[in-house]
Amino acid sequence: MIQGHGDDTHDYPGIRSNFSSNIHPHADLTGLEAHLCGKMDLIHRYPEPEPRSLGKVIARKHGISSDNVLVTNGATDAIYLIAQTAAKHHYKYFSDGPLPTFSEYGDASRMFGLARKDYSGKTEEAGKTVLWLCNPNNPTGDAYSKAALADFVPKHDLVVIDQSYEDYTRWPMMTPQEAAASQNIIQLHSLTKTYAIPGLRLGYVVAPHHIIAKLRENVRPWAVNALAIEAGTWLLEHQVSVVNDLHAYLSETQHLRALLNQIPGVTAYETQTNFFLVEMAAHTAADLKDYLARKHHILIRDASNFRGLSPRHFRVSTQTPDENMLLVEAIREYLHQ
Repeated sequence: MIQGHGDDTHDYPGIRSNFSSNIHPHADLTGLEAHLCGKMDLIHRYPEPEPRSLGKVIARKHGISSDNVLVTNGATDAIYLIAQTAAKHHYKYFSDGPLPTFSEYGDASRMFGLARKDYSGKTEEAGKTVLWLCNPNNPTGDAYSKAALADFVPKHDLVVIDQSYEDYTRWPMMTPQEAAASQNIIQLHSLTKTYAIPGLRLGYVVAPHHIIAKLRENVRPWAVNALAIEAGTWLLEHQVSVVNDLHAYLSETQHLRALLNQIPGVTAYETQTNFFLVEMAAHTAADLKDYLARKHHILIRDASNFRGLSPRHFRVSTQTPDENMLLVEAIREYLHQ
């Protein structure tokens, strides 16, 4: 596990605008908060050893069998569970797709003894391979077409498609029904990100039933706490939407990109979601991050620890128009000091 995934407000007291987290800002979860306040008696009892009740709610939402769903303690918990299960079933290699991408795929795979190989699938080495794909991809915001995914799937024994940011894009996503009907696809979903509840840690896996059965062999009992289960159930049953106007939110993302690209020495790259990479020509992201946090109480994601990126890369996630303008002006100030 690398240090510095973003949202490290604990290291920077007084942050007012957090561009470092990819989760939708300023989500109105007052209804959920009120509901959980009335459910505090749950902390006095053990939760379900595996949250099958929430799994059934998820399955109904997607029109699939509950045998195709496994609820986890966030999508990252699922990543490590998948890597552990793959190693137990004699997988030797992993590929984490085109770089840069989320580091936990490689970290989890290496933890359980898998070795990295090229994502193209072209190799003379024998042994089963698991391919990890983030769609939309973190940290770039790129998205794979269904045609590209269809090309990847036959080349690998197991394909994990992490759709944690699926609710922050208009790009066509693979459906849970398609993943459940496949032979070798595991699809990751993040309720943490969909509903802006990172402190609760909640995600789920959709896959063919024979893969779910193998994953269940390694599930730790009580991995998902009772309040997280209650929150997930309430949010799904009440059809809560954190991003009320996705079109406007993504349009603001493109506006922020355009403003940053007007600053000499700054390049903000294309994206299909609410976050994107930025590269500076002659300054480090670490220095900019420290300056913004301490002088303007703005937090960005230093992206230099992503494999394949440089010390000049950082990532931002769109906030409100006013906050976005503050970021742009603060970066201008930094570059002209």
